[in-house]
Amino acid sequence: MSDKRTASVAQLRKVAKVGDAASSALQTVLRPARNLGFPYRRPSRPKGVVMPPEKNTLGSDFETAWARKAPARVARSMITRGPMTAMVKAIASPEVEGVDRLHDLLEQDPLPAVIFAPNHHSHVDTPLLISVMPPAFRKKLVIAAAADYFFDKRVKGTLSALALNAFPIEREVTTRKSSDELRRLIDTGWSLVIYPEGGRSPDGWGQEFKGGAAYLAGRTGVPVVPVFIDGTGSIYGKGMKRPKPGATKVVFGSPLWPEDGENTRRFNARIEAAVTALGDEALTDFWTARKNAAAGANPKLTGPEYNSWRRQWALAEHRKLGKAGQRRRQRRRWPDLG
Repeated sequence: MSDKRTASVAQLRKVAKVGDAASSALQTVLRPARNLGFPYRRPSRPKGVVMPPEKNTLGSDFETAWARKAPARVARSMITRGPMTAMVKAIASPEVEGVDRLHDLLEQDPLPAVIFAPNHHSHVDTPLLISVMPPAFRKKLVIAAAADYFFDKRVKGTLSALALNAFPIEREVTTRKSSDELRRLIDTGWSLVIYPEGGRSPDGWGQEFKGGAAYLAGRTGVPVVPVFIDGTGSIYGKGMKRPKPGATKVVFGSPLWPEDGENTRRFNARIEAAVTALGDEALTDFWTARKNAAAGANPKLTGPEYNSWRRQWALAEHRKLGKAGQRRRQRRRWPDLG
């Protein structure tokens, strides 16, 4: 037993010697680099001198103009047509309705800028919407993305800007800088995707709409196209560790323009009502949804005002009516023999 212990100690000493030799060699190689000064390293500063804080380049200050130039647009087109579309078809199996409602916009020359305002339940929503978007709009489409999530790190922000043409905005209050930049993009023909809920649903039901899309439309005069996305919450909702393949439906609505004298709050309420009606249409049909809308009886996107467990129960019943209830891996059913 002692011989084995002695042998193991000897092996550890040999390993330690090898590690010391490797560390010494590495320090010898790096020693010349330590002596290099500016411009290979940051310039030194005298003691006692207060340096101004470094400019922030993350979050809402992340620079994305390069993602709208020709090389990035070519790369993004290849990503969209290739792996993104393949991924969406594999896990989301999308069905699209309502594209004919955009016919008048698509017939205009030049193509006008549009603000698409969909509901938001999943990270799958954005690639799904991009993949089913009419190609004319897809060519010049910017995604308004949460600055604190998609642009908190350099690598994540770069990938978001390249693959999605994402633009950073604050969730709660859009800054003057972001607002001016978005207006400039609209003026130059870029369409936007803005999620009025401000983030993914925390419990599977929708959230109250914020006024960002209505505000920009009112300031620029461009139409807002309401969009309802069904089924993504059960595929890869908030809190899920991995996606579960299923079926989805995307319903485009008729364009909405701000009316004369209509403020942001009222226009935002009309946008939310339009998306709510599209949600009813996705679960029933066009005629039933319009009758319910006229009677003010469309089911709310935010769900029933129950406590948590009853909301989850109602959500399960709600999903059975839509595409989420048509999973690819369904339970086997016995045939009806009469």
